[in-house]
Amino acid sequence: MATSVRPTGRLADFGTTIFAEMSALAARTGAINLGQGFPDTDGPEAVREIAVQAMRDGVNQYPPGPGIPALRAAIAAHQRRFYGIELDPDGEVLVTTGATEAVAAALLALCEPGDEVVTFEPYYDSYAACIAMAGARRRLVTLRPPDHAIDPEALEAAFSPRTRLVLVNSPHNPTGKVFDRAELELIARCCRDRDVLAVTDEVYEHLTFDGRKHVPLATLPGMAERTLTISSAGKTFSFTGWKIGWATGPRALVTAVQTAKQFLTYVSGAPFQPAIAFALGLEDGYFSAFRAELQAKRDRLCAGLEAAGLTVFPPAGTYFVTADIRPLGEEDGYAFCRSLPERAGVVAVPTVVFYDAEEVGRPLIRFAFCKRDEVIDEAAARLARLHS
Repeated sequence: MATSVRPTGRLADFGTTIFAEMSALAARTGAINLGQGFPDTDGPEAVREIAVQAMRDGVNQYPPGPGIPALRAAIAAHQRRFYGIELDPDGEVLVTTGATEAVAAALLALCEPGDEVVTFEPYYDSYAACIAMAGARRRLVTLRPPDHAIDPEALEAAFSPRTRLVLVNSPHNPTGKVFDRAELELIARCCRDRDVLAVTDEVYEHLTFDGRKHVPLATLPGMAERTLTISSAGKTFSFTGWKIGWATGPRALVTAVQTAKQFLTYVSGAPFQPAIAFALGLEDGYFSAFRAELQAKRDRLCAGLEAAGLTVFPPAGTYFVTADIRPLGEEDGYAFCRSLPERAGVVAVPTVVFYDAEEVGRPLIRFAFCKRDEVIDEAAARLARLHS
């Protein structure tokens, strides 16, 4: 008789991620995949060649646990160059297997069972799972379209005596919102007043549009000493499969995260580390050109979605644009996305899976625009045929 095996109660509500589900649907149907956020072109050739040469040179065994010195120094230099943040590469910088691991290790290291984590919905789906794995409880502040602004009263109400930390993602996936300084100050004041830690996911830090600037929470008064900043190379350099991320901040916080990280993946891709160390030092022109290219793709897809009859909420950053399906006479984003590959040959992600407040997210879907222009155009043309 087969033994029944189920996840622990902490993970009972978590099945296959929506990204795996929708990408599998794209593969099965041959649909254009605008669901999962990965580019369909690779990053700079010079960066790739450094990784290839590192493999040929034998950089294929375990690197140092915190990351190779060159990469830790490059991360520290990046934070100084772009934000004026001073870090000691030996103790205040930790290389991780992508930002997802950094978030998981931070929550496992910093939360006790029963602690509360304040975060914003819609949320990247791993946040809920990682909070649950840490035995903590999420307290949500809902960002509502069209502007996804923070409601100050809702933010204050989310904090309690059990709050351990606030988890902030800006630029924000899936809405594309970039938190402005005033909103970040609201968060910072809550942290300072209650002596609460902050963990920030800033993986889209270089993907901001229309002249907007990314402001790290750690640069606000009183926040450097209580903020763990997380980012990664995948989005900035279009190497999402390399999974090279990092966590930076006060030595005590980074040490705590490393304690958890060493028992998760132990170390991260050795030959990719020197390549990313080089990439972080690329001239300013790379970052500005990449940002301009993504902004043009955003505009291209938004125009196509509007022409297809959707209500579009243009993002201020990231890879993603959110749209409302109600103008098409539809209400259920999940059902719409499940049927879309057969109806139009396009895959999107239902945003409702990123909300606890399902009534807010139910009619919303998310598209990724980090694709070749011809792919975006073909997807838009297919969607337009839905109501032709």
